[in-house]
Amino acid sequence: MAMKIDPDMCTACGDCKPVCPTKSISSGKIFFKIDGATCTECDGHNDSPLCVDVCPSGCISPA
Repeated sequence: MAMKIDPDMCTACGDCKPVCPTKSISSGKIFFKIDGATCTECDGHNDSPLCVDVCPSGCISPA
């Protein structure tokens, strides 16, 4: 499974991008997006998705 970013809630702060161990988060035209093909929900890196832990707006959830 992968994570997804709700574009209506994303503030484009960028806090999620540097913590992603698989480099699955990229900048979109307005907000950030997660590549579902490479996102592992930080399996093998952390107990929970790091992007969720750092997101101040709570816009990241399971896809």
